[in-house]
Amino acid sequence: MTGFILDLIQGWGYFGIFVLMVLENVFPPIPSEVIMGLGGIAVAQGRFDFWTLIAVAVAGTTAGNWVWYAIGRWIGYERLKPFVDRHGRWLTLDWAEVERLHGFFLKYGPAIVFAARFMPVARTMVSLPAGMVRMNQAKFLLWTAAGSTIWISALAGAGHWFGSRFANLDAFVGPVALVAIGSLVLIYLWRVITWRPHRDDDR
Repeated sequence: MTGFILDLIQGWGYFGIFVLMVLENVFPPIPSEVIMGLGGIAVAQGRFDFWTLIAVAVAGTTAGNWVWYAIGRWIGYERLKPFVDRHGRWLTLDWAEVERLHGFFLKYGPAIVFAARFMPVARTMVSLPAGMVRMNQAKFLLWTAAGSTIWISALAGAGHWFGSRFANLDAFVGPVALVAIGSLVLIYLWRVITWRPHRDDDR
């Protein structure tokens, strides 16, 4: 995974960053922490301009999130129920939770989209209910870009800081990336194993 990310950044430059950030939001196991950390290191090495990197990464993130928004808009709210009832364990939620999220989203949609950009996995998955409740598309894109800009700038800034102060930092990127990806997988597996559907008297 790390080799794939490095190859795209080194071979495709800014376009590689854009593609990776699109993929990160369509396939969450590709962590933005690693992508932007490496991007920040590239800035420290003089290969990228910091603000151009941020602009390209935000554009990629916004495009990737729009894919899930469009899917949610196409599926709609009610059509989701049979799928959730059948695959609730793997989604780690049941229809009662979906209904609560739906109501919450109708009331606080833009704030949720903005805040979710700082949360692993949720920053991608939040786009699906945004599309299902038919959140205004311009607002969705605006709040996605706003939250993503802060998060991406922080990650790239950290990568730049470390890259400018420590020699041979690339040697540590692989193990760190594996730990980040492994942690996400373990969190998901823990949620699947411990997940229980809500009983009627819990609702």
